[in-house]
Amino acid sequence: MTTKTKATIARRGAMRMLAGGAAAASLPLWARYTHAQSAAPIRIGFQQHRTGIGAAYGRWYGRATEAAVKLINDGGGINGRPVEIVAEDDGTDPKRGAEVVEKFANQHKVDVGFGTLFSHVVIGSAPRAGELKLPYFVVSEGTHVASGMLNRYTLQPGITDVKSQVISMAPFITETLGKKVTMIFPDYGFGYNHRDALGPAIEAQGGEILERIAIPPTETSFTRYFPRIPRDTEVLYHVMVGPGVLTFVKELGEFFGGRGPALFGFIDSLEAVAMDSPGLEFLEGSHFWEGMCRHAQADESDHAAAYRAAVGVDARGAALSDPRDVSTYGHMFGCWETLHVIKAGMEAAGYAGPQDRAALIEAVEAMETMPDSLAHPQGAKRFNGRTHQVFGHQNVSRVESGRLIRVHRTSIEDTLYPDMVDYTAQPF
Repeated sequence: MTTKTKATIARRGAMRMLAGGAAAASLPLWARYTHAQSAAPIRIGFQQHRTGIGAAYGRWYGRATEAAVKLINDGGGINGRPVEIVAEDDGTDPKRGAEVVEKFANQHKVDVGFGTLFSHVVIGSAPRAGELKLPYFVVSEGTHVASGMLNRYTLQPGITDVKSQVISMAPFITETLGKKVTMIFPDYGFGYNHRDALGPAIEAQGGEILERIAIPPTETSFTRYFPRIPRDTEVLYHVMVGPGVLTFVKELGEFFGGRGPALFGFIDSLEAVAMDSPGLEFLEGSHFWEGMCRHAQADESDHAAAYRAAVGVDARGAALSDPRDVSTYGHMFGCWETLHVIKAGMEAAGYAGPQDRAALIEAVEAMETMPDSLAHPQGAKRFNGRTHQVFGHQNVSRVESGRLIRVHRTSIEDTLYPDMVDYTAQPF
């Protein structure tokens, strides 16, 4: 059998498994696992940012993960086996991240690792996953996977990367807001992805970057950085992360007093923060990138609505149990979708245990299209098996009366860029 034929079989099998999950949910519990070759659960190591600067994301990544696992298990699990999540806190720290990966492999004996968000933690952890031959599914957005700096055991099939997001946003920025752009971004790998991608993308649209301002993600006060913004800036492009994001946007508003440049932000600057928080009135009329729209849109799909209900989030993106507990809705769908990719890959590969890890990776590499579905409620996607990176639609939302209203949605084609690596050429 040729490699191409094997890939086709794996791809078709993966799509069948995604489509068939809902039907299995109608079976009684006793019947869902009767055909499994083993009663042992599939163990997925969840590398969670419970503490550190990523704690808000880690908490909501956990809720999305729990909801996805419940749906998968209610539908019969993976290959007739229940899924078990083994969570470990990495403190949003690269060194601890590598230690968690090693603990997953050697102590917990998990089948795969999953869930890492902050790029410096991914970069610190992925090499160890490769050494241990542990499939490592990250939900990070960083371009470090697609750039080729990691290894064949590291994949990002559930969330798009910064480079694809930025190049698809650039035409909207220059055509709608202005061509003279100043950037504010976090001073670590994720921010550098923005720094490196935006310049060429804006210049390709006839614009220019006037200044690049890097701020430590652990910073708690930001006003001292703002005088570096050139006076002729037409668009202030901002993306900030960590516990100080609310302070960041409030101080930005106080500094400009409503007389500043147009604002284009990535929702990272306000993840886990309510849009109607006191002091954010100046954001009215500004624009944000969103991976998945936090506020329910008038045309929200049935799949997206079902996902929203499953993760326990209301129409404004807050917990149903506490409207003050605002989610990281623009990102956490990546956990839900990645877990469904793992399920589809394992079932296409006939995964039975660690001896099938390479087959699992090959099955995921063979995936191409991921249809809009309950498994992929953010929207249809295209997976590039060579670069281990998924591509999908991006959203631009405008703040109107304290609500995020989508005003632009890119095509998948808008987000594509030439391959920088072919992981499939690397040995296992």
